[in-house]
Amino acid sequence: MSCPVPCARNCDVSSVGVARPRLSGVRCGRVACIAVLFLLGGCAQVDYLLQSAQGHLTLLAARQPIAQLLNDPSISPELAQRLAQVNDIRAFARDELGLPDQGSYQDYVDLQRPHVLYSVSAAPPLSLTPRHWCYPIVGCVSYRGFFQLRRASDEAALFRAQGDDVYVAPVQAYSTLGWFDDPVISPLLRGPSWYTASVIFHELTHQELYIADDTAFNEAYAVAVQREGERRWLAAHGDTAQREQYARYHSTQQQFLSLVRSTRRELAVLYASPVDDAAKRLRKQALFMQMRARFVQLRSAWGGYRGFDRWFAQDLNNAKMALVATYNDLVPRFATLLAELGGDMPEFHRRVAQLARLPKQQRRDGLPR
Repeated sequence: MSCPVPCARNCDVSSVGVARPRLSGVRCGRVACIAVLFLLGGCAQVDYLLQSAQGHLTLLAARQPIAQLLNDPSISPELAQRLAQVNDIRAFARDELGLPDQGSYQDYVDLQRPHVLYSVSAAPPLSLTPRHWCYPIVGCVSYRGFFQLRRASDEAALFRAQGDDVYVAPVQAYSTLGWFDDPVISPLLRGPSWYTASVIFHELTHQELYIADDTAFNEAYAVAVQREGERRWLAAHGDTAQREQYARYHSTQQQFLSLVRSTRRELAVLYASPVDDAAKRLRKQALFMQMRARFVQLRSAWGGYRGFDRWFAQDLNNAKMALVATYNDLVPRFATLLAELGGDMPEFHRRVAQLARLPKQQRRDGLPR
């Protein structure tokens, strides 16, 4: 996920050639400067923007250099091992994936909570097109991040009150796109090593390139690099058990995505049909019930894997479907481009940067089918 702090998104930067300042070592003393930038958003945005600034700068203030922690005999051997591995992941991202190495993930923050923030997305009740939030310079994005669950829930309630479908999702990490030196946060170290590597690869890709007003392109590009990085990391550093674990995860993920895509196609046909809204709403609920039943069938063959249980336990709605599409719909086309280039990551990044300079529709048309 790219950064929930709008002023910390780049302006774009990579696609239009504007130089992006780096705010290395930023501490809470910079909050006044950032708040001034946020005021450009107008009074209606100030509260949201300031909570974003406060949350992020509080995170930065809690950083501890990994190099110092690795020389601290009081930290646990398990933490020391994972932090040392982060250094290997950063080097791997630079050398094997052509990703930036400009200061991020050299510090550690113990959040003492399972999630760093909560993402809110919304969509109309009879549409798969997500709502967007727009900011000066940065452009429009299709989700909004909050550092407190209460704030995210309050935002979600506003959209539910106007009849929208809403999804509040916990987030494990985000990127400030190179404006700040992003730290490693404790939730990233709770999964297997390939998961930690995966998230870092994804977020560093946002530092490599970010385009204002095109969330789907940005996220799919990052997911494509992330998945290629996962495979290469496991080939170089994984053992048999880890590779088997990842293969099971990847297989179930692809089945989940296939189920979402097929249901979205049915919903899209329904929403475009001439039947009245009341009939559409009834059919919509029937399609989601059908989707849930198909998931139960899929899960029965997964050998006890329960990774998508929470997603299905909550309300199924357009906002959830749209968010999955945002991150995944364009990924196969990026993967095809990388395959056509023989896995040459520097050339891949160069080609994507060329596409980023084009208007939005031409950018998509330039990806392989």
